[in-house]
Amino acid sequence: MELSVIIVNYNVTRLLEKCLLSLQRFLPDVSHEVIVIDNASPDSSWKELQERFPDVRFIASDTNLGFSRANNLVVQQAHGNFILILNPDTELDGVYMKEILTFARAQPDFGCLGVRMHDAGGNFLPESKRDVPNMVNSFKKLYVLSGNKNSRSYYRNDIAEDAIAEVQVLTGAFLLMKKEVYLQVGGLDERYFMYGEDIDLCYSVLRQGYRNWYYGKYSILHHKGQSTVKDDKYLQRFYGAMQLFIEKYYRKQKPFQYRILQLGLTIRFMLEKIRLKIKAV
Repeated sequence: MELSVIIVNYNVTRLLEKCLLSLQRFLPDVSHEVIVIDNASPDSSWKELQERFPDVRFIASDTNLGFSRANNLVVQQAHGNFILILNPDTELDGVYMKEILTFARAQPDFGCLGVRMHDAGGNFLPESKRDVPNMVNSFKKLYVLSGNKNSRSYYRNDIAEDAIAEVQVLTGAFLLMKKEVYLQVGGLDERYFMYGEDIDLCYSVLRQGYRNWYYGKYSILHHKGQSTVKDDKYLQRFYGAMQLFIEKYYRKQKPFQYRILQLGLTIRFMLEKIRLKIKAV
């Protein structure tokens, strides 16, 4: 089998339905399987989709495993040479997976691949192509510092939206890898419950000598953040994930950058908590 599409669902049944319909429509020429794992959604309406999509394998988790653990569990059971980690709030835009797989097979030391993402309004989502976080680009992102819009930054503004180019970090909303490479690098680090795990995985792949690619020729629709409530728990998970990343890769290797990044994250986290409190008043 050529491709295993892996989807972790949490409380977005209607979006998951649209995602599965897009796969049904746009993957006719690729030997594939689709596996959906539900992360103990409070809304159990996803079960209604099992009859509608009999070719999809549905797995029900008794507990919310988090994004990393759920994906790792399913990858172990996948049969495809390639795996595609796909968010349930995405939709393929066309018949292009065969071309993308052909491109991936042709690249020496192929690691990860992502595509151009846009929202429902057609707006490009800059997290489609990114750099590994460092002291400079992280501060620019955290504090919205302006600069040359075409210069290299955390979001690779120096690369055109529709380009095909080598980059460092792609998004976990659409992440294509060889299964053997995924397993070789240990999959997604399960210490990340949600957020940051895609950055970590892409960086792990780079550290093993593989190359990551942004394939901007084709796109997906991403209904971004539909299952996310921006509350205190969200802040804890988001900034906790960034703290985990710098602990893992900067604390011993680059102690000065670690201290600066830790300070920046702490300040930003406190500011966001204050903003939430003001908003709740």
